This record gives sequence, structure tokens and C-alpha cells, in this order.
Amino acid sequence: MRTTLILSLCILATLIYDAGGQGRKPGSTLGERVQQLTDLTNKRSVLRFNANKFKDFVKSTPRNYSIIVMFTAMAPQRQCAVCRQAHDEYTIVANSYRYSPSYSNKLFFAMVDFDEGSEVFQMMRLNTAPVFIHFPPKGKPKNADTMDIQRIGFGAEAVAKWIQERTDIQIRVFRPPNYSGTLAVIILFSFVAGFLYLRRNNLEFLYNKTMWGMWSLFFCFAMTSGQMWNHIRGPPFVHKNQNGQVVYIHGSSQGQFVFETYIIMFLNAAVVVGLILMTEASKGKGDARKRKIFAVVGLILVSVFFSLLLSVFKTKTQGYPYSFLFR
Repeated sequence: MRTTLILSLCILATLIYDAGGQGRKPGSTLGERVQQLTDLTNKRSVLRFNANKFKDFVKSTPRNYSIIVMFTAMAPQRQCAVCRQAHDEYTIVANSYRYSPSYSNKLFFAMVDFDEGSEVFQMMRLNTAPVFIHFPPKGKPKNADTMDIQRIGFGAEAVAKWIQERTDIQIRVFRPPNYSGTLAVIILFSFVAGFLYLRRNNLEFLYNKTMWGMWSLFFCFAMTSGQMWNHIRGPPFVHKNQNGQVVYIHGSSQGQFVFETYIIMFLNAAVVVGLILMTEASKGKGDARKRKIFAVVGLILVSVFFSLLLSVFKTKTQGYPYSFLFR
């Protein structure tokens, strides 16, 4: 009887031990998971997760690391126009962190493509892309752990700032060198030098005040509209919101789109044309009827397009109380 009881206890202990061993997968301990993530990050800054890897590295507990996951759909048939741009900006942030002095195993970057992990999208109840979510070391993600790309965009600098707010880890963004601007300057300089050489015997056009005035205005329009900001930050041309609608004006004063630059340039030019017409009308020379038309047209141009400029500024600066003609 005693032997039978001892044998039963041994069998029960063996079953309990086997059940515990089956419940813990090989490599699922915290130390092993961190080491696996570190090894994978050494090969690629942005890790590609499917449903199984997402459950193992993101949903499993305990965790002592933060992980940023980009949910995207980059397959051409998904028709996500901004997913590739968002992925490029996200990769810049991940690479910047990977080669920065602050790099550690406390933060990792990953992505889940819809075609590789549709189960994850269903698990997270996501029906749009791209989406950036921060999974903290403890607890579930809060509302602030989902990046509001409608408000701040998805540029590398915006992503890095959002990560700093959620993890207290500062990432200095390093963009890869772009030699297209240098090449364009060299080509332009060569073209101008060649043109001056061919016209070396007839350079009176260099004293044309109208020509220099037009070039000065164009330079001012380019600088005041944000062309230099575009050259430094590399923002997307336009943006699609969650409803699939194309957005031309960035909703924050901290960002802008390339097409938005062209809009601002056109509005500034229209205001300047209106001021020029009113100036010409005030000189008191020429036909009175013609000067009156110039004054009226100039006043309309300044009023309408300055109102549009003010409306754009009010849209980008939340809480600005003033408007004129348009809200």
C-alpha cells in the first residue's frame, strides 16, 4: 500500500514537472528573449515580426525593455501611399539609435506588416496603417503610447521626440548624406558659367533691374514658404489620413508637407502682386481709369490671399483667435 502511494506521488510529480516544462517554451525566459532581440538588432535595426514573434517578444511577460512597433502595409496591392515613406523615416530613427552612445537593450524597434501578421492587426484592433505603438516594460499601452501621426506627422524627428516622451531615451537623428543637392548646385553653376562664356560679348542683361528683382522675389518666396525646411527635414509630399483623404496642410506648426510649401509660395506671390498693383495705382501717372482698376484688383488680391494665409496659420497654430474673411 505504501509502495503504491509512493509510486502514485512520483507519477503525479512527474506529470506536474512535464506540464510546467511544456508551458515554458525554450528561449522564453526574460534573459534569453533580451539576448535574442539584441542579436537580431545587431543584424537589422528594425525587426520584422510575424504573429508568433509578436506574441513571444511583445506580449509575453515579464519584460524589462520597451519596444516600438510600427504596424504597416507596404505591399503594392494594399495601396498605402505613405507606408513606404513612414517606414523610411522609422528606419532612420532606428539606425540613429543603433549607432548612438545611448544605445542599450532597454529599447528595441520592430515592425509588423499586414501580409505577414494579419492576426496581430486583429489582436490590436487596427484597421489602418501606418500606426506606431509603444509597448512599455510593465502594463499595457495607454492612449499616449499610440503616436498621433495626424497631429505631429511621421518624420524621423517627430518619431524620436515622441519616443523620448514615452521612454525618456533621447535619440539624435542622423540622416544619411544626400548628394543630390550638391550635384544640382554643380550642374547649375556649370550651366551659368557656360552661358556667361557664350554671352561674354553681350552682358548688358546683367544690369537688368527687372530680372534681378524677379530673382530676388523668387528667392524670398522660396525661403519664406519653407523650402529650406524641406531640404533639411525631408517631409512627405502629402499625407493621407485614416479616412484615406489626402491632406495638404500639416495640422501642427512643427511640421509641413512639400505641397504645403507650394501653396504658401503661391499665396505670398499673390499678396505681393496685389501690393505692386496698388503701388502702381498710387503713383498718379497714366490713365485714371487704369489706375483705378489696378487699385481695386490689388486690394482684392491682398485681402483674399492674405485672409487665406491667415487661415492657414490659424489651422496650424491651435488657439490663434484672429481671422479675416475666412476661418
